[in-house]
Amino acid sequence: VDAATGRILFASNIDTPAYPASVTKLMTAFLVLDDIKAGRLSLADQVVASPTKTRRDVHLRQPSAIGLKPGQSVSVDAMLKAIMVKSANDAAVFLAEKCSGSMEAFVARMNDKARSLGMTSTRFYNPNGLPPYKRSETDNFNVSTCRDLAIMARSLIRTHPEILKYTSLKVCELELPMQGAVRFVNHNNVMVKDKLKVINPDGSESTDGLKTGYIDAGGSSVVITGKRGDKRAIVVVLGSNTAAERDDAAREKLRDALDALSF
Repeated sequence: VDAATGRILFASNIDTPAYPASVTKLMTAFLVLDDIKAGRLSLADQVVASPTKTRRDVHLRQPSAIGLKPGQSVSVDAMLKAIMVKSANDAAVFLAEKCSGSMEAFVARMNDKARSLGMTSTRFYNPNGLPPYKRSETDNFNVSTCRDLAIMARSLIRTHPEILKYTSLKVCELELPMQGAVRFVNHNNVMVKDKLKVINPDGSESTDGLKTGYIDAGGSSVVITGKRGDKRAIVVVLGSNTAAERDDAAREKLRDALDALSF
């Protein structure tokens, strides 16, 4: 997709429903940044880890988490880094509770936002993209499509360009309570791994976001963005069999998209 106009450059199966997994966290960050822009929240505000009393709560912390204990806290800024770089599932829940009082209230906002953006095939059940602990009518997989995720990513970048400050971090170091300085490496291999980087003619790296995702039931997905000169492209790859297939497809599509926009 051309990030400037929303024009689809090329596509396949873009309306096929699939599970976005941790790509979900882009919508979580979208609402957090909305709250900051509206003055309801600041980057310096502290986010307190809520109690984990049930097996379900423990499940929300795995397999990717920053591991805060109940009552411990870090800043909103650190939490945003944690969900964008580490893909921390617990951080997404704590941010949701900070913004809306409960995860359920935040999820309702996520779905309202999706509808307002025209994401007609998307439904969120949690703020981190994890599969349900138990399947039921009110506990399901987050679902979306390539078209919807491209709409979300384009709107997020246009509304909150500062998101790229977080998604472009290849490595970040956070000071966590009782853990000290902890180093995290971004899961976006197209941005991090030399053999996968998309290099512009001037030698600069193009990719500066956005988010990967994986669950067993939904495969490997990614929404990435990159820039060549003043042209920006957004690429969505949803439901690949392996991370390697996802990364190869994303790299190829981003390179082709930037080539197309350069003419």
